[in-house]
Amino acid sequence: MHKDTPHSTAAALLPLVGGPANVTSVAHCMTRLRLGLADRSRVDDAALRALPGVLGVVEDGEAYQVVLGPGAVGRVTEAFEALLATGGAGPAETPAGPGADVLARRGAELKAGQRARNATPLKAALRRVANIFVPLIPALIGCGILAGVAGLLANLRWLPGLTPALAALSSAFMALIAVFVGHNTAKEFGGTPVLGGAVAAVVVYPGVAQVTAFGMTLVPGQGGVLGALAAALLGTRVEKWCRARLPGTLDVLLTPTLTVLVSGLVTLYVLMYAAGEVATAVGAAADWLLTTTGALAGLLLGGLFLPLVMLGLHQALIPIHATLIEQQGHTVLLPLLAMAGAGQVGAAAAVYVRLRHDTSLRTTIRSALPAGLLGVGEPLIYGVSLPLGRPFLTACVGGAAGGAFVGLFAMLGTDVGATAIGPSGWALFPLLAGDAGWATTAAVYAGGLLTGYAVGFAATYFFGLGEALRASRAHGTAGAVCDPEEHEPRPADRPGPRPASPR
Repeated sequence: MHKDTPHSTAAALLPLVGGPANVTSVAHCMTRLRLGLADRSRVDDAALRALPGVLGVVEDGEAYQVVLGPGAVGRVTEAFEALLATGGAGPAETPAGPGADVLARRGAELKAGQRARNATPLKAALRRVANIFVPLIPALIGCGILAGVAGLLANLRWLPGLTPALAALSSAFMALIAVFVGHNTAKEFGGTPVLGGAVAAVVVYPGVAQVTAFGMTLVPGQGGVLGALAAALLGTRVEKWCRARLPGTLDVLLTPTLTVLVSGLVTLYVLMYAAGEVATAVGAAADWLLTTTGALAGLLLGGLFLPLVMLGLHQALIPIHATLIEQQGHTVLLPLLAMAGAGQVGAAAAVYVRLRHDTSLRTTIRSALPAGLLGVGEPLIYGVSLPLGRPFLTACVGGAAGGAFVGLFAMLGTDVGATAIGPSGWALFPLLAGDAGWATTAAVYAGGLLTGYAVGFAATYFFGLGEALRASRAHGTAGAVCDPEEHEPRPADRPGPRPASPR
């Protein structure tokens, strides 16, 4: 059998999204190809979901997302961009004939309705925050793993000559992360990226220790990524204001100067203090949450995380994780949230066992389970649990149980943290850190995973698959599956996913 390559997958995707002329932007995160489209009505959703290698499709505001899974998404995106640069296979044909105008109007109406449902201020803000921080995840992962290796070597007193070098490599990015946040913030909000980075660099510049205002001396890094985000936002506003009012001859010289001067001074004398207080409050709140209500907090966080992943909004938590890592060396929230993936794995295993006559669905589960064990939940969400309905809810139950397990130990004094963000599931073990030592921390985290697997499996096995659903899957197309997002029955003639509802 011919094995699909990134180029063949990209070549198959391009005409199904309307051709090169219909693609306005291309980006990707850890699992999804994110496309900006000129005309949403020219996309063939059914054919896209049927493509080998495509695990699901999601429409979230302006972005049309094709779930391809970790690793594959980067290679397919590269091939997709290469095809766009050469014109691909040519744009999709524009409908012609008497009904063309009617179809075009209908497509525009559908697109406008979709945008209206996703245009809430909260969703728009969360998507923008995600766009700022998602590009930083590869560096966070790499540096986090190096930090873990350096810590392990230091504890074991191995390779003492190499340990300082690894520590420097792992710490350099975190020391300058404010610059990258500023660059991406300006880019996202329509400013000049390098000016955003220049303004945000003030936050981490060692010389700010010489600046005193209101009787207080600044500390380099005060405010962290939150201060950098606020500084770059202000810088973008100042830059746009200047460009709208200065003539071209003065714009070249005065706009960058005023942008750095005005936003830089406000950052030094206002934003760094304010962001520092917010960052301190975030750390204190996380500590209080786990030490006083750990089990309950873990239950809620682990149980509600899958819906965030389904909507693509989980990336908005990255600033909180980054703030905790800057302050405490690790984020205690990520291991709790990772339990959602454990519940998903347990639910998928139960579906595999109970629907043993559904060979198509079992094949999907076998291909998606390895990614699920490593904490990548989209393949199982869009390929298994969400299309079936109730298994998605029982997977959330499993995640809640695993989160409660880890949260309970936090109440007892054994916190579980991660030195970086991005990996989850079993891939998170190299990044674990805690006050009780790596072995104890790893044991608690493993216990949470096993709890999530077991409860997710049991809840799905006994409550997640009704008799009607099992009968319909056994006979292929006889029944209907209830989509919890739509609350309407839909045909169960295929195990493929459908886009998450934007509501």
